[in-house]
Amino acid sequence: MREMCAHVRTARRVQEDALAWVSAHREDFALGADALAPDGAVNGSWKPLGELALVCVSVSRSTPPSDPLHAPVRDLLAHAWRQTGQGELFARLQRFEPFATYPLEVYAAFASAGLRHADYEAAAATVARARGWRLAEQDPTRRLGVLAAERRIGVHRPEDVPEALDRTWLGGLPEPWTFERFSGYALTHVVFHLTDWGRDPDGVPADLRTYLADWLPAWLDTCLEAGMWDLGCELLAVAANLPQPLDPVSASDAWNRIAAARHATGALPEERPPGPAPESEPDFAHCYHSTLMAAFAAALTVAQHRADDRMTGPYDDDLEGALR
Repeated sequence: MREMCAHVRTARRVQEDALAWVSAHREDFALGADALAPDGAVNGSWKPLGELALVCVSVSRSTPPSDPLHAPVRDLLAHAWRQTGQGELFARLQRFEPFATYPLEVYAAFASAGLRHADYEAAAATVARARGWRLAEQDPTRRLGVLAAERRIGVHRPEDVPEALDRTWLGGLPEPWTFERFSGYALTHVVFHLTDWGRDPDGVPADLRTYLADWLPAWLDTCLEAGMWDLGCELLAVAANLPQPLDPVSASDAWNRIAAARHATGALPEERPPGPAPESEPDFAHCYHSTLMAAFAAALTVAQHRADDRMTGPYDDDLEGALR
């Protein structure tokens, strides 16, 4: 195997530090007493937990079992699953909010690791076949995510992925100069849904891969120049899902900027003007997502390097057996 290049070494350090921060703050991802309340703050409870699960599943699949990071990531995923009462809280949410999509979207992250709750799946599948559910008006990118979540519990709509994809910003191959913050987050999540969060890079159609290869470097540079670290990490994760890696100069510049923007604890602020690293650690709400995305993008970048060396692909060992 050839020596790990500079930007991959930097990405690896970012991954290690980000996961160390997440482990140290694992209790901040815990569901609060209001998790089942009708007026509960979903974005402050279920959303962080679901994102923790998504990233842990992806990182564990991108990291060989012999890697020192593999076991801690599995431990974090097991912790997240325990927060849901091994899935029982999803069944209770289903009774309280049968037509809300966020419980299914969060549950799908666990289901992708083989962590399942039969009663919840049966109830969710029944509701998902209702006309009211199928006809709900949703943002096209969100629709792709819901379709992916449904497939995890065995629900397949007549509406297929290409039809939904065509209605997204990225699917329309828009003029590259129309890229901005909202479209940037939309395109990254389209890629995440199509690739099952890095598990299937071939899920991105060829025309979109070509379009992204042409324009993603410029968009990435623009975001990092503006100190948009969270979106920058998501774009780096997209780049790691493309057949052709970023050129070494662009990759090194991007990862060096991300590394320099972190707090000493490994936390990465969502946004902050470029410059010296912050002296005080950002509060959890303004750094947990960007720190998770840093770990996610770094894991995919390291895995892309490993695949280029023909070492191996994703490590789909028995997640369920290890976590139960």
